[in-house]
Amino acid sequence: MNLKKSDLIFVGIFLFLFVPFFLSDKLYNWYMLANDQHGMWMSFAKFAILATMGEALGLRIKTGYYNAMGFGLLPRAFVWGFLGLTIKLAFVVFASGSPVFLSYLGMESAPMAIKSKIFTLDKLLTAFSISVLMNMIYAPVMMTLHKITDTHIVEHGGRMVALLKPIRFAQILRNINWDVQWNFVFKKTIPFFWIPAHTITFILPSQFQVLFAALLGIVLGVILSVAAKSNK
Repeated sequence: MNLKKSDLIFVGIFLFLFVPFFLSDKLYNWYMLANDQHGMWMSFAKFAILATMGEALGLRIKTGYYNAMGFGLLPRAFVWGFLGLTIKLAFVVFASGSPVFLSYLGMESAPMAIKSKIFTLDKLLTAFSISVLMNMIYAPVMMTLHKITDTHIVEHGGRMVALLKPIRFAQILRNINWDVQWNFVFKKTIPFFWIPAHTITFILPSQFQVLFAALLGIVLGVILSVAAKSNK
């Protein structure tokens, strides 16, 4: 893949989004405050921007371009924002419920371990358990919904009007390549990438978890491009 001017622009945008927060205490403090007070909206924004950048990167790997006629970066960004809300919801539910379940099973230290700022084996095991439960229960549904919405957007030429049109769930579900969806997206990416990656996510302080997950959305863009190539 030869470097183009668009690659430099992509890197520049990425640096512009992150570097100022490391250089300015005011921006960093604003970010922390916004996370505390507007967690859902921040999750929408993070995934709308970063996960969409991941899809653009995946398209670049597949076609050599970051956008294309009918791809629909803008409607994809809105969909990713919505998915970001569900991801934040899943984080809250599983990060709260999984340690309680572990305590019920006999690991009584789990609820305190995951909240501790000190890294311990109990914290690692609890984070791993949260990641396993979330990725086994929530992730396949989210990934399938993402596949459906992507297909829907492409069917409407990548236009914003796609967001106003009813989705043909039954027909799209029938036409999904389940060999790739099951054997690659579910069986390989979940156990070998997402569970380890989200274990790290839940070890991090809570204010950085959604940001890290959104950054993983860039990796997701690469994974989707590989899946698309496998599909062909």
